[in-house]
Amino acid sequence: MPSRLPSTLRVIPALCLFLILVSWFPAGAEKPVLAQDQGYVALLQELQRLRTTARLMQVTAHPDDEDGGMLTLESRGRGASALLCSLTRGEGGQNKSGDAFSDELGVLRTLELLAATDYYGIDLRFTRVADFGFSKTPEETFEKWGGHDVVVADLVRIIRTFHPDVLTSRFSGTPRDGHAHHQDSAIVTREAFRAAGDPNRYPEQIKEGLLPWQAKKLYAGNSRQDENPNVVLDIGTYSPILGKSYTQLAVEGLAHQTSQGTGGFRVPPGHRFTYYKRIDATIPIAKPRNGEDEANAQEGSFFDGIDTTLPGLASRLGADESKVPFLRPALQELAKLVDEAVEHAAPAKPSDAGAPLIEGLKLTRGLIAQVNQAQLDPVEKLELITNLRTKESQFERAANLALGVLLDVSVDPPESSQGGFFRLEQTFQTAVPGQTFTLTARFYNRGPDDMEPEAIALDMPEGFKSEVIKRDLRPLHSGDMGSVQFRVTVPDNAESTKPYWGRKNPYKETINTINNPAYSTLPLPPWPIRAHAVYKVVEGEGTVRAVAVAKYVDPVLGQQQHELAIAPAFTVQFVNPSQLVRTESSKSFPISVRVRSQLTGPAEATVHFALPPGWTADPASRPVHVAHEGDTVELQFTITPKLDGETHYDLKAIADYQGKQLQEGFEVVSRADLDTFYYYHPATLDISAVNVALPAKLRVGYVMGAGDEIAAAMKQLGIDVTVLSPGDLARTDLSQFQTIVMGIRAYDVSNDVRAANKLLLDFVSRGGTLVVQYNSNIGAFNAGHYTPYPATASTQRVTVEEAPVEVVDPQSSILRFPNKITGRDFDGWVQERGLYFMSTWDDHFHPLLESHDPGEEPLKGGLLVAQYGKGTYIYTGYAFFRQIPAGAPGAIRLFVNLLSAGQRS
Repeated sequence: MPSRLPSTLRVIPALCLFLILVSWFPAGAEKPVLAQDQGYVALLQELQRLRTTARLMQVTAHPDDEDGGMLTLESRGRGASALLCSLTRGEGGQNKSGDAFSDELGVLRTLELLAATDYYGIDLRFTRVADFGFSKTPEETFEKWGGHDVVVADLVRIIRTFHPDVLTSRFSGTPRDGHAHHQDSAIVTREAFRAAGDPNRYPEQIKEGLLPWQAKKLYAGNSRQDENPNVVLDIGTYSPILGKSYTQLAVEGLAHQTSQGTGGFRVPPGHRFTYYKRIDATIPIAKPRNGEDEANAQEGSFFDGIDTTLPGLASRLGADESKVPFLRPALQELAKLVDEAVEHAAPAKPSDAGAPLIEGLKLTRGLIAQVNQAQLDPVEKLELITNLRTKESQFERAANLALGVLLDVSVDPPESSQGGFFRLEQTFQTAVPGQTFTLTARFYNRGPDDMEPEAIALDMPEGFKSEVIKRDLRPLHSGDMGSVQFRVTVPDNAESTKPYWGRKNPYKETINTINNPAYSTLPLPPWPIRAHAVYKVVEGEGTVRAVAVAKYVDPVLGQQQHELAIAPAFTVQFVNPSQLVRTESSKSFPISVRVRSQLTGPAEATVHFALPPGWTADPASRPVHVAHEGDTVELQFTITPKLDGETHYDLKAIADYQGKQLQEGFEVVSRADLDTFYYYHPATLDISAVNVALPAKLRVGYVMGAGDEIAAAMKQLGIDVTVLSPGDLARTDLSQFQTIVMGIRAYDVSNDVRAANKLLLDFVSRGGTLVVQYNSNIGAFNAGHYTPYPATASTQRVTVEEAPVEVVDPQSSILRFPNKITGRDFDGWVQERGLYFMSTWDDHFHPLLESHDPGEEPLKGGLLVAQYGKGTYIYTGYAFFRQIPAGAPGAIRLFVNLLSAGQRS
C-alpha cells in the first residue's frame, strides 16, 4: 500500500507529467527510423507493451555501461516500459573517433547513447554529475561529486518522475566493478531506492510537486552464475519478430557509441546470460523452492510478485479500490480491447486492429479524466495517472501503426527548389529570434481505410506565434494526403536550442549547472516546434505527433533532414580556444575570430572585445558583412597584452547586431548515424601567461593522432611546428625536423602511423628526437613492438591530479634544459597525472619521474627515455593533452624540454 501524505501534498505534479509527455514525441528526425520501429513489426511490439504495466529502470555510470541485451529483452520482448539513467554523459573519457573533447564530447556521447537506446526501445535520463576521468576509489569519486546528495537527489527525482516497479543497478557496488564511477553508481542506486519513497528526503522536490515513490524491488547486476543470482535472463534468445536475438540488436545499438571504440562490435547467435542479485524489496517475496533460502530464491523475472496486468492497477489500491468503482471494469475492458487488437492484427491487413485500438484510446482518455476527479490518495492517483498516460501514448502509437497514419512537418523550401519525382529540398537550417517563415504539416493516410484529419496544430514555447495560411484537410482515401501550411514567428527573446546543462570551467568543476530546471535529467531539451494532428475514423479519434524539421542536400547522401533548432543571428568564436603567451615577452600576438551568420539574407554586424585592463586590440573593432545563411567570416586582430606574472586572462569577443551583443559560438555535433545537436560555448579566449624558456632554431613535426591541441599551443609559444598527417610520414623528408611528436593514440587510430614506425625509428637513429604519447589499445601496441627496445604498455595510471611527482633522475638534461623542472612544476595540473604508463622496460630505457595514487605502489613508467643510435626516443603517458590546453605552466615547461631533448645546451 503506498504511503500516505499530508493533505497539503495531495496534488498531481505538472513537472512530472511534462517529463512523461516529452517522450510522446519522436526522438529523432535525421537518422533513419529502425526497421524494428516501423510497420507490422513495430505494431506487434506495441501490442505487447499494451498488455503490461511493468516499469523498469536501470542505473549506470557512463554511456556504454548499460546492459543493452537485458533492456532490449524487457522492452521489445516483454513489453516493459524501461528507462536507463546514466549518471554522467561520459565527458571525461577518451574520444576514439574524433577530436570532440570534454563537454562537447558529453554532447556527442548523449547523441550516441540516444541512438543506442533507440535499439533498446527505452527512455533515457542523466544526472548532474560529470565524468571527471578514471577514478580508482569510491571515496575519490564522491569527494569530486560533493558527496552523495547531488547524485542521489537526481536519482530520486527520476524515480519520482518515472515510477519504476523495479530498480536495477548495472554494477554490484563492489571493487569488482573496476572504475570507481561504476561502483558508486550501484551504491547511490541502493540509497535512492529507499530515499525516493521517503517524503522527508529531498523535501524541496515535494514542494515542487513531485511525490514520493517507492519502487517494489531492487536488483544489482555484474553478478555471476556461481553467486546464486535471483534473476537469470538469456538475452541471446532469438526473437522472430526482430529477426535476431535481443543481445544482437542491442549490440548493433552499442556500436553507435563509436567514440568509445565500439564501432565494430557484433555477436553471433546463441545463448548469452545476464545475472542479477536481489538487494532489497518492499513486497513479499515468493517462497523459496528446493530448499533455497529467501535471499537466493530463484525468480522467473524481475516482476515476480508484481501484478503487471492492466486490471492489476486496480488491485494495487487495496481497500481504496472502493473509491473508484469504475476503475476495474474499465481496465478489464481495456485488456479485452488489447486482446481484440492482437487477434485482428494480421500481416495482410493490420488496419483491422485499428478499431479496438482507437476505442481503447478513447476509453483510456476518459479513464484519465475520471481518475483525476477521484478522491484518492495523491500517490495512488499519481501511480494510476502515470500508467494510464503511458497506455494513452501506446494506444496512440499502436493505432497509428495499424492504420498507416503519418504526420510530417517541415520548413518550406524556396520556390526555386528542385522539382520532379525525386525532389531535393534545401531549406534554411536554423531559425533565429525575430524570424518569420512558413512550414507545412502533411498528414498521410497510408492505410487501406478512409479517415479524415480534423485538425493539425503546432505545439511551441510561449511567445512563438503561428497562423494558418493554407488549409487542405478533407476526408482521405487510401494513399491521400491532407496538409496545413503555417506562418510562424519566432519571438525576439527566443532561447537558442542548446544544452540546458554546463560548466564554466570543466577542468575544475565536476557538477553541471542546470540552466532550465524544467528540463532537468532529460537527455536534451525538447525541440522548439512540434505538431500534432487529430484524425477521425469510424471508431473515434486518433492523434499523431511529429517534430518540425529543416531539410538539406548532402552532396553524397542526397536529401537529408534534421530537427529545426533556434540559433542566434550571429555566432562568434575564437579559431583557437586557448592561447599561450610567454611572461618574459610583452610582444603582441595575432588572434583570429570566426563569425557565422544564421540569417537567410544580407546582414551586418560589428565585432569588438572586452579586454583585460591595460590590453589593447588592433583594430579595436571590425565590421562583418554577410549575404547568406552559413556565410562565415574570419577576422584578424593583433592583441597587445599587459602581463603580470604567470596567470590566466580572459579575452571576450562580442558581435553587435541590431542592438544585441552576441557572445557565443557553437559546434554542430552530428554524424551520419546520429541526430544533430549543438554545443555552445562562450566567445572567450583563455590566455595563459607562462614563464617558459625555448631552445633556438627548433623545428618540430607533429603527427596528429586522435586529435589534441598541443601543436597549436607550441606554435603560440613561438616554436616552429609543422602539423603532419599520418600519411605525410611516408612522403616527407623527416630530416628537416629535430623532433617529431606522435599525437595521442596515433598508433591506435592510423594504419599509416603503424606502417611508418620503421621510418620513425630510423629518424631517431640518425640523431632525431621522437616523442611518443600514450595509446589506449595496449594489446595492439605491444604486439606491434613499436618501441626501439622491449617495453610493455599497460593500463597503469595516476588518476589524482595532485598526486606527488618525484624526480627520479635530477641530473637528466631533459629535466634541466631549457627549463629546470622542480616539484612546483606539477602544481595546478587538471583531471589526472597520466595514463597508460609502461609497466616493464628494457635497461636501455631510463625513467625520469615517479608518481602514484594514494596507497598504491610507485609508478615510474610514465616518462621513459632511451638513446637509440644517435638520437633520443621518449615515451610519455603523462596527460599533456589535458594540461597544455588548460595552461598548466609546469606541464608546458616539461613538454618544451621533451621537444628539446636533442638540444643539449
